[in-house]
Amino acid sequence: MKKKNSQLILLSLILLIFSSAHAGGNSSWGSASVLNTKYEPRKVVYDLVTGEEKYLGEILDRIGYLFKLYESDIFDSSIVVVIHGDAIPFFAINEMKKYESVMKRAQSLTVGTTIEFRMCRAAAKLMDYEPKDIHGFVKMVPMADAEIVRLQAEDYEYMQ
Repeated sequence: MKKKNSQLILLSLILLIFSSAHAGGNSSWGSASVLNTKYEPRKVVYDLVTGEEKYLGEILDRIGYLFKLYESDIFDSSIVVVIHGDAIPFFAINEMKKYESVMKRAQSLTVGTTIEFRMCRAAAKLMDYEPKDIHGFVKMVPMADAEIVRLQAEDYEYMQ
């Protein structure tokens, strides 16, 4: 019995030392390492449906950074953003005052790059938007889902 109690006390002491070492935020695992991975340019399709301006801004940041990681390769990379659902009003000309900052960022991504914005014409029409109502840097396609499927068949990687 004494041996068992001694083992329990020793185990408790080890657990106490271990838990107190981690309680202060210290880690016995060290710090993260950095992998300097080089990404080959790819073809990517983003499925954009958000109605939240903050989230749209974050997606635009990701798109711009991805293009940068591809070393701005306009020959081997292509990024297509397919717009539908709640994201459509951001791109409406009559909403420019409300979304000017994020629209300027979106448009600037298309200048001198292989980044394109394509909008679902069917969904836009359901919201009473015609091509004349949408910013000129956007191209209209018949249907978002069909465009995403078509692009994936052309080896585009799907992103949300």
